[in-house]
Amino acid sequence: MSIPLATVATEFLERPGLARSTVQSYELSLMPLLGEYGSYPIEILSRSTLANYLDNLSHLAYTTHQRHQAILQALFNFAVEQGYLKVNPIARLQRRKPNLERGEHFSDRVIRYLSPAQITTLYQVIDHHSRMKALVYLLHRTGARIAETLALNLEQIDLIERKFQVIGKGNKIRWCFYSEDAATVLEKYLKYYRHPESDALFTAQKPVTKLVTRLSYRTAHRDWTHLIESAPELNGIRMHDLRHTFATERVGLMGIEELRALMGHTNIQTTLRYQKVTSERAEIVAHSALDRLVQASKNS
Repeated sequence: MSIPLATVATEFLERPGLARSTVQSYELSLMPLLGEYGSYPIEILSRSTLANYLDNLSHLAYTTHQRHQAILQALFNFAVEQGYLKVNPIARLQRRKPNLERGEHFSDRVIRYLSPAQITTLYQVIDHHSRMKALVYLLHRTGARIAETLALNLEQIDLIERKFQVIGKGNKIRWCFYSEDAATVLEKYLKYYRHPESDALFTAQKPVTKLVTRLSYRTAHRDWTHLIESAPELNGIRMHDLRHTFATERVGLMGIEELRALMGHTNIQTTLRYQKVTSERAEIVAHSALDRLVQASKNS
């Protein structure tokens, strides 16, 4: 039985756990596609048709164009998962390159991470929220993924050795180690704020029924969004960026194989991305070095 593209898109947007802002962003990106092909049965939309559609979005900046394509990719992946399609028609479709004549350039910032100033601001805005503070400290200090951390039970935490095991992608088990300051924050949360009725490390309680459950990603994301909205310098920062920050901070402080093991990467090439020095980071280092040279010159 044929199903229209618009119906599949509606199901895609109504998936549980999506933030309202994310849904609105997806809707805006999908609107031109649905306006043109929304009534079409999804199975007749070929690779060439979708490629031509994307080519006709030439008025978009290349970064915006890539985002549109990524959302289309996710939509058709969803269609495959739901059994509406056997394969994604735009799987591995090459993305548009920047147009140098329009002043578009590649950015070498391949990893989204928080700067030291942003980390300082983040810790300030979460300071009064014990559960989020404990979660952020664990994410930042261990490099664990948010889903891995929310899946933890209290009994899995070695409070003495400050470590825990997670099951990552590919069902691979790895150890995560956290710092003394994270231990202090975690102990406060466990003592005063965690609900003992649940086995979960991070718990939540329904406001009406008072039912205690494991903290969901949706609730954690809601709290995160609410807390960081007061700080403009944190605009667009994701919880997942704490994992990137963890790795970026450790490049050069340990061997790449050790970092790969901590991150749980199967492919070493994934870890090697963190060795790429970005223009932004290089500028910070350069200014710092110049300041030290000037100060040394004054002292001499």
